[in-house]
Amino acid sequence: MNEKPSRTFFIRPLTPETWSDFETLFGANGACGGCWCRWWQLTNKEFEAQKGEGNRRAMQAAVREGQTPGLLAYHEEEPVGWVAVEPRKAYPRLARSKILRPLDDEPVWSVVCQFVTKGYRRQGVSIQLLLAAADYVRKQGGRMVEGYAVEPKKSPMPPVFAFYGLAAAFRAAGYKEVVRRSETRPIMRKEVG
Repeated sequence: MNEKPSRTFFIRPLTPETWSDFETLFGANGACGGCWCRWWQLTNKEFEAQKGEGNRRAMQAAVREGQTPGLLAYHEEEPVGWVAVEPRKAYPRLARSKILRPLDDEPVWSVVCQFVTKGYRRQGVSIQLLLAAADYVRKQGGRMVEGYAVEPKKSPMPPVFAFYGLAAAFRAAGYKEVVRRSETRPIMRKEVG
């Protein structure tokens, strides 16, 4: 991975005030297949039932109710990237996953998704988002942030499959591999508090 910061990015939380930027970034397809970053919170049946517009409305309702499900990266005023980060309990699919199930009872926060718009990939956006996620978790009183990276066997990896975040970006942001239950899926952690 040759991701180098070549531009200056700044980070804002997803709030009602930044919702339109999130919609702009995710576009008509909700970033990928109508997900709107809701997949980790739903069962397959629930996800399929509200795929697309239903997921968009559910995410918007959560934001309006005061949840901060993640952070947006900007170049100047243009939204260019996203990282989903909340306490692990916000993502029930993690507990049901054989590969990504909890390691222990540590009250970790989880980074489950990243999205960087096409013109800004391989420019350090995901590293900046991972650093910002760790800082955000610390400011919220969290002690540990965990990510579920992918380590591709072949490079480059098609972007549609990189939404977990690449292991190299996690390493560059100071996260350490703590377990690997699958050849391509290391679980990464960073202590923040």
